Amino acid sequence: MARTITLAHSPDSDDAFMFYALAKGKVDTRGLTFKHVLDDIETLNKKAIEGTYEVTAVSFHAYYKIRDRYRLMTAGASVGDGYGPMIVSKRALSRDELDEVTVAVPGTLTTAFLVFRLFAPGARWKVMPFDKIQDAVAAGHIDAGLLIHEGQLTYREQKLHRVQDLGEWWKMETGLPLPLGGNALRRDLDRDTAQKCCDVLRDTVQYALDHRKEALDYALEYARGMDRKKADKFVGMYVNSFTLELGKRAEDAVALLFKLGRQAGIIPVKVEPEFID
Repeated sequence: MARTITLAHSPDSDDAFMFYALAKGKVDTRGLTFKHVLDDIETLNKKAIEGTYEVTAVSFHAYYKIRDRYRLMTAGASVGDGYGPMIVSKRALSRDELDEVTVAVPGTLTTAFLVFRLFAPGARWKVMPFDKIQDAVAAGHIDAGLLIHEGQLTYREQKLHRVQDLGEWWKMETGLPLPLGGNALRRDLDRDTAQKCCDVLRDTVQYALDHRKEALDYALEYARGMDRKKADKFVGMYVNSFTLELGKRAEDAVALLFKLGRQAGIIPVKVEPEFID
């Protein structure tokens, strides 16, 4: 009887694109059966703290809380090379003015929140569901917002001002890409099963990259109002060569995130990322 592996990820166009081949039976699962669970990233971060799923998408920031239960996989990551989460506002704001307003954030375990705190350590924040932030800023219910997912491409449609692209800032500060989220594998899986999970994950990413049109057709079901052109751009931003294999530059960037987060007092412990290939 095939072992069932629960695979948890976000209901977003980039994740849908990435996991299309696995969801539709296009790749060899090495004798495993995969059950997909879809939830927003902050919920998945909290579930990972409990060790709920064998394989789960997580924010790299959250890794310090789950490192005893999980190892990071080198395939399946979302990395922004010179772009990333976006701070936006209804009226133009400078970096210094962020200290005078409240910023809506999509969860305190997201990597977006960690980089936001590094960029604007004096700013106040309020947690909101990620998909409510853009409308709240546009309606004037909150001064500014930290956008993840497709909001990075659609904020102009509501005439919002870009205060800072945090991926751009990170690249200028460090010279490195910004690793936002990855997939984590639970430590209690035996070596053979763990290897199969890694191989299947890399295969599904490769299939999507090799069969872009059909994978994008599927991803459009999760595009939350984006047309095909915008969805294609968004998928290209976060499913790319880094997703297939994180690589040394991105792995170094993960380690630097933890180091700077620790120095800033945001991450309370010293963390050394452990990757499994």
